[in-house]
This record gives sequence, C-alpha cells and structure tokens, in this order.
Amino acid sequence: MNTSQKIMTQIVGGRIPPVDGAEKVTGITTYIDDIELPDLLTGMILRSPYPHAKILNVDTSRAERLSGVYSVLSWKNTPRTHFGICKKDEASFCQSKVRYIGDEVAAVAAMDSDTARAALDLIEIEYEPIPALENALSAMEKGAPLVHENTPGNIAHEIQLTRGDIHNAFNSADKTFEDDYHTQLAHQAYIEPTGCVAQWHQGGQITVWSCLQSVFVARSFMLSPVMGIRTENIRVIQTKPGGAFGGKLDVKATLLASLLARSSKRPVKLLFSLEEDLTNMRPRMPIHIHLQSAFSSDGKLLGRRQKVYADNGAYSSFSPKIAGSVAMRTDNLYRTPAIEVVAKLIYSNVCPTGQMRGFGNPQATFAWETHLDNVAENLGIDPVDLRLRNYIKQGDVTIHGWKIASCGIDETTRYAQKAIKWKQKRKQGGNGRGVGLASTIHSSGNKAFAFEQGETEEPSTAIIRINENGKVEIYSGESDLGQGSSNVMAFIAAEILGLDVKDFNVPPTDTACMPFGFGALASRITLIGGNAVKIAATETRKILLKAAGKILEVSSEQLSIQGQVIFVKGYPEHRVNVKEVVRKQGGTIEGKGTWLAGGEVPNEKMYGNPSTTYSFATHAAEVEVDMETGTVKVLNLVAGHDLGRVINRFGAEGQVDGGLIQGMGYCLTEDLKPSEGKILGNNFHEYLIPTSMDIPNIEMEFFETIDPYGPYGAKGLAETAINPTAAAISNAVSHAIGAKIKHLPLAPELILKAIRGESLQPTPQRRVSSANPSEEIKTWHPEKE
Repeated sequence: MNTSQKIMTQIVGGRIPPVDGAEKVTGITTYIDDIELPDLLTGMILRSPYPHAKILNVDTSRAERLSGVYSVLSWKNTPRTHFGICKKDEASFCQSKVRYIGDEVAAVAAMDSDTARAALDLIEIEYEPIPALENALSAMEKGAPLVHENTPGNIAHEIQLTRGDIHNAFNSADKTFEDDYHTQLAHQAYIEPTGCVAQWHQGGQITVWSCLQSVFVARSFMLSPVMGIRTENIRVIQTKPGGAFGGKLDVKATLLASLLARSSKRPVKLLFSLEEDLTNMRPRMPIHIHLQSAFSSDGKLLGRRQKVYADNGAYSSFSPKIAGSVAMRTDNLYRTPAIEVVAKLIYSNVCPTGQMRGFGNPQATFAWETHLDNVAENLGIDPVDLRLRNYIKQGDVTIHGWKIASCGIDETTRYAQKAIKWKQKRKQGGNGRGVGLASTIHSSGNKAFAFEQGETEEPSTAIIRINENGKVEIYSGESDLGQGSSNVMAFIAAEILGLDVKDFNVPPTDTACMPFGFGALASRITLIGGNAVKIAATETRKILLKAAGKILEVSSEQLSIQGQVIFVKGYPEHRVNVKEVVRKQGGTIEGKGTWLAGGEVPNEKMYGNPSTTYSFATHAAEVEVDMETGTVKVLNLVAGHDLGRVINRFGAEGQVDGGLIQGMGYCLTEDLKPSEGKILGNNFHEYLIPTSMDIPNIEMEFFETIDPYGPYGAKGLAETAINPTAAAISNAVSHAIGAKIKHLPLAPELILKAIRGESLQPTPQRRVSSANPSEEIKTWHPEKE
C-alpha cells in the first residue's frame, strides 16, 4: 500500500478496551503455572556453583535410586548437539566444563518439588576450578583463559566497517570529540518467571507449553535440532506470558523440560524461581563504547569513529546481531558522511547476555545522544539545534543503506522541546535542576534475521475465521507478549469486516494450527502481522458479502456490514444476520492473508536496507538532583513519537508509558551487579525497578506520518518507546550538576563523584580465580587498545 493521506477509520486509532482485558482482570487467563496434566512431574535443574571449572566426573546414581524420581539427565545421557540462533555454542548440559554460575549440569523429574530438590542434592559433581573472566574487559587481556577453547581471544563475533572518507572527515574538521561510555547488565524484570510444561506422546511426538515470544523459533532452532525430531512432530503452544521484553525468545527451559518428558515418559513442569530467572536468563548485555566524532564549527557532523566492546557472557544466541545493532543503529539517525566501526563481542564467565527491549539500541543511544550534548556544549550550540541540523529526512538513504520512507523526527523533537519548556529551563538549569533530551531511530519489520534454516524468510500469514455464532478468530504466528498485538490485529480486522471488536478473539500462538510467524521481536508485529491480517480480513469480507448477496439476491458491491447485520445500502430493512450467512456456508467463513516484509538482507559488508520502514522518537526529561546525596528525582518525562499511524490508542499510550518508566529504571537503578562471577541482584530487593511511587508526570504526543508500507500507515512502537529515555535523563542530570557521567546506572556515588570533580574511570577489573581471587589485571582503555 502506498498512501500519503490518512484514511478515515471507525475503529483504527480509537480508544477501545482490549479484546483480552476481561479475562486478565478476572483472573481466568491461563499462565504457564496454571497448566495441570495427569501424572505431572516436577522438573528442577542442578546448576554450577562455579563461574569457570572443568567437570571431572558426574555421578547421578544416588539420585536415580531415590523413590519418586523418574528421570535424571546430564551430558552422559542426552544429545550433545550444540544449538544457537546465530552461533551454535551451547548444549543441553555442560560437557567438559561449566562457563558461568548457574550453567546447567544436570536435571531431574520427580513426583513433587521436595523429591526433586532432594534428588539434586544427591547428584555428585567433581569440579576443577579455572580462572574466570567476570566481564568483557578482563576477557580481552593478553593471556586470559578461553571461555570456549575453539574461540581465540574470546572473540565470539567481530565487525569492522569503514564507509566514506573517514580520514578526510577528521582531518578537515574544525573540532573533534572523544568519550567513553559504559552500560550495565540489566534484566528484563518481567513479573512472571520463566517456565515450561512438556508432554511426550507415544509415536515420538511432543507437545510443549511455554511463555514464549516465538513458538516457531523454539521449535526450529532448539527443540528439533537437539532432540532429533522433525518439526511436524513438535507442537509448541504459547501460554500468555506475564511479560517478556525480549527475555523469552530463546527459552532453554523448553528444551530441558522436553528432554525430561521424553526420558520419563511423563509430562513435566519446569518453573524457574525468581532468583533462577534473574541469574540465568539472558539479560541486556553490558557495552563499552569509545566514540570519536568530527564536526564543523557550525555543528555539521562530518564523521564518527566507534569502538564497541560487548559482553557476550558464556553463550551467544542472538548476541552477534545485538552487537551489530549497537555498532550501527545510531549512524542512521543523522546524516553521517563517513564512519569507522570496530565491534567485538566477547565471551566472559557471566550468564549469557542477549536481547532486551530495544535490541542494543538503548545502549548505543545512551552513548551517542549523551556524546552529542558534549559536542553541543563545546561548540556553543543548543543541543536541540545541533540535532535538528543533522537529522536524516524522508527519502534519504543512510550511510548503511537504510531507506527512510517516512520520518517525523523533526516534529517529535520540536514537540519535546516545547512540552518540556526547553529554552526557559535550560537557562535556569544547574544547582540540582536540569532538562535533557535524546532521539532515536528503530527498525519496524526487520529482515536482517536470516538464518541457515531459511524459515525466517517465509512471509507472515494470518487466517481469519468467522464461526456460526458470529464470533471471529484470528490465527497468526506473530505472538502477543502482553504488548497488545492481539488488539492491533483485532482492530485492523474489525475495521475491514465492520464487526464489533468485542466479537474478536486472538488465541495464543500454536504451531499445530497457526501459520508461520517469526514472533515478537524487531518491532515487527504491527507492520508485518498487521498487514497479513488486513489482507486476510479483506478476503474474509469478500467471501462473507458474496454469500450474503446470494441470500439477499443482490451483488456484494451493494452490501454493507454493521455489527452482526449485513444490509443493502440505502435499504437497511433488506438485511440478513451474519450468523445466518455463516451457517448457510457450512458453519465457518474463512479468509487467508500473506505479507512478506520489505527491506533486504544486508550484504557481506552489512550494507543494505534491513527493515521495511523505521520509527522515530524524541524524549525529554526534567530532573532534580540532591547535591548532597546524589539521588535523582525525575520530575517530568515528555515523549514525541512518529509511529506512522495509531492503531490502538490505549495500547500506544501504554507502550510509551511503559517504555519511559522501564528506561528510567535502566538509567537510574537497575543493575544485576555481577561480582566474581556471581549475580548480586538476584531478587527485587537488590535489583531495583521503578514502582508506582516513582512515576513522574508524563506527557506524550503521536505524529502520524502515514508510512507507505504499514497497515493504515502504522509502524512499530514498542522498542522505540524505551530507546532514548536513559540518554534524556542522563543529559538532564548532567545539566543539573554541571558535569558529565558516562556510566549506567547513574548511582548516587557516581553523581557525587561527578559533582566533586573526581575521576569516574571504572575501577580496575580483576580476573577472578577460585585459587587466587585477588589476582589483579590492568584497567582497560579502549583508545589504547
């Protein structure tokens, strides 16, 4: 669809209650822990107590003899196949060694949790500790032990790019700037811990229920290759997740529960405790970024150099893609004539890191957008004006080949500037009060996730079925995580069919009865899944009206639908009920729609247009800093968003509210605090997320640029809503205290050091060894690498 004007709608863009709202507030929604099956066993995992150690022996014999134990698994009796979405570096259970505290060594299935726990205590593992690497910095040191023996230098993935004349950019610049930035290990902090139920069937089939972001990813990238089962013999059903934010895309619990179910020939429920979830799932990866930029005296960006050092943790999964996102995303928000990028993804002996809302963009945006404020201050240019002089425009092709089909970044920035009362408060800032601002670009319908299986190259498909009771079901492989995609699909379909939204149901995804969908990531659901639903609804309407026309003896072009009634235009008394039409068609009317994402898989030099289109946002913050304690209070948050077109206004506002608060937590308090391989933030007393008491005043505005590719002109919103928040708050804090802080989170002790003018360099890193944990290594300086 190519449209430059807003299409008038009845439902799309309205304030309509969610289609699944009643079931959630009344408590009838089925979550993973609600699933009960006959003869259900309890699964539990034995995890490594060491960050790095050889496994000398595994003895499970005592556990196997315990009454009530049905299965005990380790590397000795399970497939040794390695798996991974981008890099196959992980197995079901550790084989020769463990690589982080929490690494899976064995698992049991027993009649109840007490028996399972007793069985774990009976498993005997003999370890030989190895010096451990607690972060990417120590892992890069010369002579550091290898996390994976086949990976020299602990470099899991590397990117080196140069585009444009980078040397001339810096040689001709009036001024150059240089900064180092550091971000922390941060968890998705969803409220429902991860879990899975698996049931093995005679004949070699398995059914799996789990709180997943993509049932097809779990089936095709983990279960099928490791268990040696054809995908058609694996049924994966999504239970409604109690939050995910990227953390439930590749859930290893599905594999371990499935292996236990096959071994025991009984259904198995495996649920993580909160501590297990906080210490063993894939949190947002810590990043160390060294930035250099070249500018003319009037604020024109001439070029930038960037070195990215990303902490992969023990295993990779999506991390190579995330490292690429950190290295390249922010280059595309501004007209950048020349770039030089070096990015290294580095193994360490910390829990595997991975995807969290924003997919590397919050880390990259924090670094670049705070760097821009430093540039603006040194050039004597207002930070807003500096950005407006350099933003990309609609119709641009960026330095990495991104094609900008719609763009409202200027409008979002001018709105945020006005709403936060920028000019007035910039003049009044200091002495503990400040305002800051930051912007972002994010993909909407990313096609860069192409893997050797080829399944991700398939288009998204939706099936819409009207039943004889007049109710409508939408079947799509694109998952709802609680972010509201079910409502988006229902609103789009209801708009076309003319039926009431309350008559729609969007069941959780199920590989047995739903067409392929890659799932919830890359802000793709509204655009890709929504387009498929729009096509399916159009086909369903066509079939419905044709059937009604035969009953009413008129052509389908003469008919209209309102509620549950189909009537002849101009003659509303000449009508038929939808239910009657469907019954006369055999009890169902069904339409199907398929839509393939635009964009292209970037070439070997990572050049190309990876996404169908792109979303934009600008956030502004006002803060108050206690100059004696270093604590920060966020007073106001403002968000301007270019989301193409609003489909679900309640949902859109909720996404922005959530993104702002989640970004505020990332900026100020959230930190898993790994120390000597151990995660210290293993509960919500230590891992501090914002609560209702912390929420500041929030204002927002949506700018509908009507994207030519999106359904009704819509683009993605979920990840854009978090990306610039930390940078905006950080810039506001810097304005308030008159000093720059380049580390997240903005802990009070860091702020006090900045106020006093003390060095904010990270403390020397240590290579941790069980034998000699005090062994020191040098502080890392990326510019001296």
